[in-house]
Amino acid sequence: MDIKPFKRKIYLSSPTMHGEELEYMTEAFETNWMSTVGKNINEIEKNIAEKIDTEYAVALSCGTAALHLCMKLAGVKKGDYVFASDMTFDATVNPIVYEGGIPVFIDSERDTWNMDPVALEKAFELYPDTKVVVVANLYGTPAKMDEITKICKEHNAILIEDAAESLGATYKGRQTGAFGRYNAISFNGNKIITGSSGGMLLTDDCKAANKARKWSTQSREDAPWYQHEEIGYNYRMSNVIAGVVRGQLPYLEEHIASKKAIYMRYKDGFADLPVTMNPYDETICEPNFWLSCMLIDKSAMCKQVRSDSEACYVKEKGKTCPTEILEVLAKLNTEGRPIWKPMHAQPIYRNNPFVTVRGSGRGQTDAYIKNEMTDVGMDIFERGLCLPSDNKMTKEEQDIIIEAVRTCFV
Repeated sequence: MDIKPFKRKIYLSSPTMHGEELEYMTEAFETNWMSTVGKNINEIEKNIAEKIDTEYAVALSCGTAALHLCMKLAGVKKGDYVFASDMTFDATVNPIVYEGGIPVFIDSERDTWNMDPVALEKAFELYPDTKVVVVANLYGTPAKMDEITKICKEHNAILIEDAAESLGATYKGRQTGAFGRYNAISFNGNKIITGSSGGMLLTDDCKAANKARKWSTQSREDAPWYQHEEIGYNYRMSNVIAGVVRGQLPYLEEHIASKKAIYMRYKDGFADLPVTMNPYDETICEPNFWLSCMLIDKSAMCKQVRSDSEACYVKEKGKTCPTEILEVLAKLNTEGRPIWKPMHAQPIYRNNPFVTVRGSGRGQTDAYIKNEMTDVGMDIFERGLCLPSDNKMTKEEQDIIIEAVRTCFV
């Protein structure tokens, strides 16, 4: 079937603006509150804390800054092991290293693609002195927070929740971003709510929130001159950026509904293909459906080889692979993307410990340090891809994208 490229590019997930954003930015301009203090910042801190049901929210320059301050608050220091989600963006992990910590990567499980609680328990057997765990909610789907929280409590470990991708998602009725002692969200340009940049640290600890505010403004002391007694950072959010976030927030539920509709159309459109969508248990959680992803059945995978920067494949009748589908999407003038490459497979972290679980059934599981590449995260990376998930994509455009993907299985 001859499918012509779209005249306008359809992105993976671009900002969806509404107009109020400009009003609040203009207010910052006209009142001359252009720096890192102002009404917009105060309002979004209040509104996000209320939405997520945490006591305190600290507006910062980006989600990575929030995660870095989470690590500092958790007391991570040089040589400390920190358990981290393996299949995630490296911003989840890099802040551990900023503080001199050593990430220990915990494999994913298939129910949510997030951190496997069984592997986490095994990791504590291997590294019993570990006191910090950072879990990411991949593509807007909550991890198994009950199990992970229970394990952290049993081992007296601090849980940090990286909810950068999952703002508005709920687990058993509770908003993500509220499960850890310290939590982070992101307002990056591709997120479900954007400020073009920006992030936020969330906590119920007043002392921790005040500490984060101080660190984020170069650790200035309460003195009439610039007094500094500890290292600080230029991490505070701009009042202008906060204006964009403030204008976006009323549309969070609308954005989620739109993203869910996109996910469901893909699911229906691929119902007879040998693929599955990124999974979730609707009886336990409600994702924000930030990105719609698909996983090709093993039986329908053609031969595909990837290096650190290139990929090639051999076309086989009735089979395909992520590389071919992404090529077809690119020719259609749409943006797809591979699944996050697991951290333990990244060149910078290949020598770090990695814990996974093999086998199935009671008494048939065992954990091991990374030497084998039979882990869940790498399997999902090899067979999965992110589909165009932009809120501004029309149903008609998505139908064409679905048909283009279907041609890859012919």
